[in-house]
Formats: sequence, structure tokens, C-alpha cells
Amino acid sequence: MASLMENLIDVLNRESNEYEGLLQISQRKTAIIVSSNLEELQKITDEEQNMVNRVNALDHKRMEVTKDIATVLNRDVTKLTLTNLIEMLAARPAEQQALAEVHDRLSKTVHELQRVNEQNGSLLKDALEMVEFEINLLQASRLAPETANYNRGAYSAGDTMGVTRGFDAKQ
Repeated sequence: MASLMENLIDVLNRESNEYEGLLQISQRKTAIIVSSNLEELQKITDEEQNMVNRVNALDHKRMEVTKDIATVLNRDVTKLTLTNLIEMLAARPAEQQALAEVHDRLSKTVHELQRVNEQNGSLLKDALEMVEFEINLLQASRLAPETANYNRGAYSAGDTMGVTRGFDAKQ
């Protein structure tokens, strides 16, 4: 049982480190989204996907270790949570403390990652709405009526009414 707990704590520590890396990437992604740098956004998204793959592998390993612990404890694996496991380790304070610390660290990191990802999602949504607005503005300017000005040869010399240039946020 002791080696299973050590394995679980090790996997959770590694998983927590990966989530902390994902958090750093997500925070860098915020600045990239704001600057509208599509090349950097693609690079960071690829890097993020590699980290997500590593997290998924660690998550699979954590589930295997948890299943082994549930078998040893004769518990239902679907009802065995880290909180329950921490409570069960009252007789082993060192393992209990290590598991509680990694649980807290992982929980804080995941909550912060969710917050940053929601913020990034909102920024992306706003950027897409701005692009749609600019496209609609350009289409509308092409369809705007012309003024009825004619030159000497009876050719139309009218200007298009409305906006002829798109919105530039960088001005």
C-alpha cells in the first residue's frame, strides 16, 4: 500500500507540474491574443497541445494507480476520491500531508487555469465579433449609394456615401 501511495503522490506531483506549465502558456497566450499575432498563437497552441497530451497520459496513469489502491482497500473506485483517501490516511501522517499538499496545489492550479482559459475564450470571442463587424462594414460600404454628381461628359463622378475604410484599432 505504501508504494501505491508513493506512486499516486508522484503522479499527482508530475500532473500538477504539467498544469502549472499549461497555466504559464495560457497566460502568455492572453498577450498573444490581444496583440492579434496569429503565427505566435499557432505556435503556442501547438505547444499547449503537447502539454495536454502529457497531462492526459499522467491522468490515465493516476486512474490506474487509484484503481489499484481501491482494489487493495476493497473500495469502489468510482467513489474513491482524493479527499476520501486523505481522510483514510490518518494513521500515516506523512503520506496524508504529502497527498493533501499536492491535492491543494493541483486544485489551485486547475482553478486558475480555468479562469485564464475563460478569459482567453472571451478575448477570442470579442476578436471574432470585431472581425465580423469589420467585414459587415466593408460589405455595407461597397453597397452604399453614390452621390449624383456628373462631369461634363455626363459620366458619373459621384463618390460612394458612407465609410470607405475599415476600422483600425491600432490608430
